[in-house]
Amino acid sequence: MPRNTSLTCSSGPAPLLAFFGGTFDPIHYGHLKPVASLAKIAGFNQVILLPNNVPPHRPQPEATAQQRLLMVELAVAADPLFSVDPRELIVDTPSYTIETLATLRKEHGDDCPLAFIIGQDSLLTLHKWHRWASLLDFCHLVVMARPGYKERLDTPELQKWYDAHRVTDAEKLKQKPCGFIYQANTPLLDISATEIRERRHAGLDCSDLLPAAVEHYIESQGLYRQ
Repeated sequence: MPRNTSLTCSSGPAPLLAFFGGTFDPIHYGHLKPVASLAKIAGFNQVILLPNNVPPHRPQPEATAQQRLLMVELAVAADPLFSVDPRELIVDTPSYTIETLATLRKEHGDDCPLAFIIGQDSLLTLHKWHRWASLLDFCHLVVMARPGYKERLDTPELQKWYDAHRVTDAEKLKQKPCGFIYQANTPLLDISATEIRERRHAGLDCSDLLPAAVEHYIESQGLYRQ
């Protein structure tokens, strides 16, 4: 099984720690392949996956928290780039990113560079997140491309905020603990968990959309069947 994260900056210099959260209902190649590409572009040695428990602004997952955690573990078990942090699944409360980031910052110290990976779709709705304006007090934001989403934010004020924090050199993410936004030119994979669930509901094959171990687990649990 994959490693739970134990990297720390408190005892000396350490590589930038990158975190990627999601409902992962289920995890699929649209999550994994762009993040793997991002790691090469930005020089991440490890990406720590943070499965959400109760997403505050989205429909509740079809799979249970334990099932989603097992699917994430199966998906990355053979890939040393990834580890899994199940902290948000331990408590049965809404998963607010700002609270998780505040805890991670406390654990890793004030000087450790932390990055939180999001998609372009999330960037465009970031102003609706709980305490969104404080996110950059705890981490850098690293934004991956998403097919079909516009590039500019909705208002001049939001765009001004984005432009003030954006950097184009990924090395800068390692030079400060937080405060930057980096936009990565990652592959555009038009895959979604919604599509996979709909295909499963219709009895269609999904083998090209997610790792084989995850597909086998979904079959064994009878997930996403009506």
